[in-house]
Amino acid sequence: MSYKVIAKNQYDLTSLVETISLKDSLDQIAYQASIRLAVRSGAGLPALSPGMDIRISGVPFGRKELHPILHPGVIWEIESTNSGSKRLNMTVYDRMIYLEKSEDEYLLPKDQTASQRLKTYAKDWKINLGTIPDTKTKLGKAVYRSQTIFSMLFADLKETAKSGGPMFHPRMTSRGLELFELGSNSEVLQLDRLIDLTQLRTLEGAITKVKVLAANETTSGKEVPSKVLAVESKDTATLGTLQKHVNDDQIKTADAAKKHAKNMLTGIQQTFTVTAPDINTIRAGDAVILSGMNLIVMTVSHDLGNPGTMTLELATRDYVRRRYYLE
Repeated sequence: MSYKVIAKNQYDLTSLVETISLKDSLDQIAYQASIRLAVRSGAGLPALSPGMDIRISGVPFGRKELHPILHPGVIWEIESTNSGSKRLNMTVYDRMIYLEKSEDEYLLPKDQTASQRLKTYAKDWKINLGTIPDTKTKLGKAVYRSQTIFSMLFADLKETAKSGGPMFHPRMTSRGLELFELGSNSEVLQLDRLIDLTQLRTLEGAITKVKVLAANETTSGKEVPSKVLAVESKDTATLGTLQKHVNDDQIKTADAAKKHAKNMLTGIQQTFTVTAPDINTIRAGDAVILSGMNLIVMTVSHDLGNPGTMTLELATRDYVRRRYYLE
């Protein structure tokens, strides 16, 4: 096969591999792999265990040499079955799984950027860094109590996008932990050899009116109505009123509230689900072209093989911003 699976930087498991699948999504931080091994007598299978280093390499689309696909990775779970022939099913993650599973507290000062905070998290958790662009947007003071490191990092990235900055997503690469700006991949692939295409159009999740409220205040111990900072609406005559209330301490001014409200307005929701021959380098957050539309990959599943298949969930940049970064 055109893939290699190496454990502990010394055990080549490739000849035992029956299937490999990969999953990536904008609402998760760690790249996930499922690997099934056929255990044959005399195969010399090493003693595999959770916590062991592992890597997956493959030949990217249009190239001839092996490149890292999931590296560095860690074996997270092993299930053994034996119904006449023995098989091992392994769940593998890249090493950002430790940020997704670990909790801590941070009190972070205002005027830091998401880039600076990411470097703090990575240093504390001894995670190597690759390319970290300057996210530039200065953030407010953050008080993070007993939550996962990933939830803190994603809160920083959401605040960056809410303030008008680009959308970023963390990725683990062979160079280290990096921040990837959504849609910034240098090669935007055109999806033209499709096996299946499903288009979904729905009012579920649509917002035609947004009311942005200031933080609740009390006067002489009595509750008073929230102060309205901005109200924006669009398409209520044709789609009806689907109102969203926003109460965000980070929104301080009427101008900021008005901008945020306009960004949240959305009519009919449209997404695409595509199954196609596999291109193993496509990750969540990449831009692709489908029928002339420039879309963002929200989720991707790869079933590796020759050629293998992939299933992508796609949407416009505006949809992705509202779904993942403005809520």
